[in-house]
Amino acid sequence: MAVKIIRQPKKIVLLGSATSAAALRGGHERAPAALRAAGLADRLKAAGFDVADHGDTATQVFQPDDEHPRARNVSAILKSLNDLRPRVEVAVKTGALPLIVSGDCISVLAAVAGTRRYYRKVSLMYMDRDADLNLPSTTPSGIIDGMVISHVIGRGAPELVRFWGEPPLVREPDIALFGFERLDPMEEQYLMSSPLRRHPAQEVSTMGAAAAAHLALERVHAPKNEFVLHFDVDTISSREFGATDFPGEGGLSLNEVRDALRVFAVQPNLAAIVVAGYNPELDPDGEAARRLVDLLVEVLAARLETGSSEAAGGGASAAVDSSSTSSADVSRPEPESSKHTARDVEESPEPDPKPS
Repeated sequence: MAVKIIRQPKKIVLLGSATSAAALRGGHERAPAALRAAGLADRLKAAGFDVADHGDTATQVFQPDDEHPRARNVSAILKSLNDLRPRVEVAVKTGALPLIVSGDCISVLAAVAGTRRYYRKVSLMYMDRDADLNLPSTTPSGIIDGMVISHVIGRGAPELVRFWGEPPLVREPDIALFGFERLDPMEEQYLMSSPLRRHPAQEVSTMGAAAAAHLALERVHAPKNEFVLHFDVDTISSREFGATDFPGEGGLSLNEVRDALRVFAVQPNLAAIVVAGYNPELDPDGEAARRLVDLLVEVLAARLETGSSEAAGGGASAAVDSSSTSSADVSRPEPESSKHTARDVEESPEPDPKPS
């Protein structure tokens, strides 16, 4: 069965993933509520967006989980993912842009899986100071948020790898690690032979954030694929944003992050955004929340400027068409196809998650 998805450039669906189960400590689960309180939805509406707030997933809170020191809280993480995924599917089907405010980076699995319900080729722009390529066998902490990309590419805890019935969720050449600078030895070793696209923080600063963002998009085939943007706030230098569990020296400046996000945000093939890593417990006066809301509203408002320019010029507001390959086939090259306003995509059965 074919589903026609018509892009709605002025519409945003706000989703909260109220979880800290994959994090280093509690507090992240309150991120969606804190950013709402800081005016996220109201500010987006004032900027010109039609915002539908679809609420939060059930709360999942970090626990030490000493019984599973190599992969902590997998059961709670699966509950959160299975709660979020259908909400993303509903949002994508409306043609709106899902804006997912999450405590945990692992929520990107549900964002990509929900997008792949309708689009078979999905790339991932992973904007994070860490590569998140650890495994249960290599992790120094057992924290799942340090293993996100491993699970996306089909490595890691079996329960989470099987969240997508036929891994990988995204092929390695269709993933860009953007703005990273912290690597554990095993992650560095893996990257030596991996086809993952790599844009470390030093390269981003040297090249210029906007130019690096354009290059990263081209390298993950974003001009023809839908792509999901993951943004961990720890990418920002802790001198300018400290309300995260993993502050430290280095990072990109707030201006560099803004420049890169603006490039990503205006792309017509942007299918969903995940914002993760903000911890309200480290922001007692709410100043960091307000700063993050300012950043998100500013970069997303650029979508309205782009949409107005396209409408005035008669341009298309949607991305390239999907191919006719099966929805689970993410490895076969797909032919180029033209842009148009409405997307016809096959709504075919997909494997159900298989948590154990």
